[in-house]
Amino acid sequence: MKYRSTRGKANDYSFEEAVMAGLSPDGGLFIPHDVPSLPAHWRTEWANKSFEELAVSILSLYIDTTEIPQQDLTELVNRSYSTFRHKERTPLHSIRDGLYILELFHGPTFAFKDVALQFVGNLFEYFLARRNRTETSGKVHRLTVVGATSGDTGSAAIYGLRNKKNVSVFILHPRGRVSPIQEAQMTTVLDKNVHNLAVQGTFDDCQDIVKTLFANTSFNQRHHLGAVNSINWARILVQIVYYFQAYFGLLRSLGLRPESKEAEALSIDFSVPTGNFGDILAGYYAHRMGLPTHKLLVATNANDILYRFFETNAYEKKTLNGDVVETLSPAMDIVLSSNFERLLWYLACDTVGDEEKAGEQVAHWMQTLKTEGSFKVQDSVVLKARTLLDAAMVTDQETLDTIRHYYHPTPPQLPYVLDPHTAVGVAAAEKIVKRDSLSLSSTGTVMICLATAHPAKFSEAVCAALMSSQFDFNSILPTEFDGLLEKQKSVVYVDRADPVLIMQVIEKELRQEGVL
Repeated sequence: MKYRSTRGKANDYSFEEAVMAGLSPDGGLFIPHDVPSLPAHWRTEWANKSFEELAVSILSLYIDTTEIPQQDLTELVNRSYSTFRHKERTPLHSIRDGLYILELFHGPTFAFKDVALQFVGNLFEYFLARRNRTETSGKVHRLTVVGATSGDTGSAAIYGLRNKKNVSVFILHPRGRVSPIQEAQMTTVLDKNVHNLAVQGTFDDCQDIVKTLFANTSFNQRHHLGAVNSINWARILVQIVYYFQAYFGLLRSLGLRPESKEAEALSIDFSVPTGNFGDILAGYYAHRMGLPTHKLLVATNANDILYRFFETNAYEKKTLNGDVVETLSPAMDIVLSSNFERLLWYLACDTVGDEEKAGEQVAHWMQTLKTEGSFKVQDSVVLKARTLLDAAMVTDQETLDTIRHYYHPTPPQLPYVLDPHTAVGVAAAEKIVKRDSLSLSSTGTVMICLATAHPAKFSEAVCAALMSSQFDFNSILPTEFDGLLEKQKSVVYVDRADPVLIMQVIEKELRQEGVL
């Protein structure tokens, strides 16, 4: 399996090269040359696999054994998910007939980013160790990981990379725009190789800075930058696994054999809280591989660039006030969705029928976005997207109402506490169900909503929604959060979103770490 850039100027990268580079030299994102098809009997052969076994089966389709031998891949996967609290890793929870929650928050930082970043951290260490074993010049191969976070990526990356040999990690977050728990999870990690940068600005400012650093050839080569944001292909790849896990978990919960007519009759939709488009993109790849998916629902908050794309054909940096809107679901407070570029390549390729022209088209769209702040696509592109994807926008008030409604459900539905991001996904699903007059049931249309974070990470939203319900927030507070806000913190405050200033801060921190 080889990898290419979405912008057409880089081809034939190995998996290791794509993962370690993070971003393509032409500014594009890496995608596989071909999306692999599933084995002939995957339904029956994979039906009873554990999460780890399923991960090895799926990852093996994208990673040649010449790059990572099967035994090594199995060890990497097992080590990565040994840190998870639930035996199923990403369990499926029934809310009511036909409506399910896929709980992705059972990793070390209680967010879905752990699923990918526990593996990515081990993968970085594996590749570096192998390079250093075969190095004859005495040179030590190192990686300086630089990432931006709107909340959960930062802590998941830090927990995945803390104390990793020959890795330094720098996480930029927008100062004052992440939840107190999210900030504490990052800044209370005091390992020598971990560096938190609180930047005066927005997540998009932080993300733009990261991309600028990767595009700076001299800085990139000098410090061997590595990416942990979902621009890194490995992030997307690992997340494909839990879509298959959800499918098999659903069939097991319903007592259906994968090859049965009843299983074939199910119409399975996924509703995904969406900011940077990485989580739902994994579902798109799962579908292209052959997972029987009816619809993927893009659920956005007021930062609705993706919703507006489906409504107007335009991808533009225009929000209600011309900037990012602060909402109760801060991890989704993103103006531009980086991973949308990967989807655009497939839409371009499917509509023009030529891979080279698809790369040229995406490069043109991205350049137009950079210079003009927007671009518009033809009707055929959106129509192609709508064959699988749909979109809905959810306000803060609707988010609060949804949290409240699911805590006080109509019997026989049991109470469930949603975090605000998951609530956006559930509210969006309810909107589409109402719009299309759907009837959810375990024998027909099934809606699986992805729960991206534990509700205890977002006390402000949860307590605001349930303040009149005699809700005891401590009843959902994990023991790991006890005293977290009072722990010693390590953070560097950066007073403006300036790439040059960030480069200076990184080099200063590396000198103090003893790397330079």
